[in-house]
Amino acid sequence: MNKEIVVSGIRSTGDLHLGNYFGAMKNYVKMQHEYPCFFFVADYHSLTTHPDPAALKNNVYKVLAENIACGLDPEKVTLYVQSDIPEIPELYLMLNMMAYKGELEKTASFKEKARSQPDNVNAGLLTYPTLMSADILIHKGQYVPVGKDQEQHLEMARNFAQRFNHRYGETFPEPLAFNFGTQLVKIPSLDGSGKMSKSVNENATIYLSDSDDIILRKIKKAKSDQGPAEPNSEMPDYIQNLFLLMELVSAADTVEKFKQDYNECNIRYGDLKIQLADDMVRFVAPIREKTHALKNDTALLQKIMKDGKEKARASASSTLAEARKNMGIHYYC
Repeated sequence: MNKEIVVSGIRSTGDLHLGNYFGAMKNYVKMQHEYPCFFFVADYHSLTTHPDPAALKNNVYKVLAENIACGLDPEKVTLYVQSDIPEIPELYLMLNMMAYKGELEKTASFKEKARSQPDNVNAGLLTYPTLMSADILIHKGQYVPVGKDQEQHLEMARNFAQRFNHRYGETFPEPLAFNFGTQLVKIPSLDGSGKMSKSVNENATIYLSDSDDIILRKIKKAKSDQGPAEPNSEMPDYIQNLFLLMELVSAADTVEKFKQDYNECNIRYGDLKIQLADDMVRFVAPIREKTHALKNDTALLQKIMKDGKEKARASASSTLAEARKNMGIHYYC
């Protein structure tokens, strides 16, 4: 196994969807066999939007269950809940002392959130990149599987590591984006506008918790057209999207058959959508059913959380002790 440490988290809000699976989870499952991995449920991050306290526990359990159902093995990875690790907020505080208001206000995510929720521009939103940095640096993470929208935050994590090391001595590695050197898969929305999202147009997103009937209904409503007017015509983006989804869940000869139909102007989108829906159901159903079984096994989930907490705290406490010592915060030795 390689020695570089992988760290990543997922917010405890919303349901996982196909984009989460093919854009992140599938990669995580590969990483667990080759690297020491720390994967966590980011419940502190979710507090910026003030989730219903009664729903928070349920959401944490669901995200844990979905991660395991997608293939993460708690015996191979350290799988834990962010709020179980008190060393994270302490390092967050330390890093905030080296974070500047101007640079935090310039982050794309903060500007977008300030526009979209002007009545809730809280300090947690402003310092989101600092907490994300603490999540990574607390384990001396070197590889962070992130998408394009998180690259700016990862750059800030490198900046904080550099500042700390410059002021207090070499303590943290500078984390790098990492996805096995492959381009991340972006799963398109079924309405042809952008990518699938947890919060935008749920009717155009396939969730891993969707029932068979809901999957069929959503795919039937996916954007299509009258078909090509000439052989070997270029596909519009929204038709390419349907074929991309089919390539992810259908047999290669099935995909090839429908591509041939398209190129020969014989495509019947109704048939394509029924085939895609059937194949999508076969892909999603086992994940959904395993998630349901795990979510109802509270004792098992709590054991996984406690085991992950112990392993994560062993790593985090070692890092924090070193950081405190290098800063001069060690008065009893």
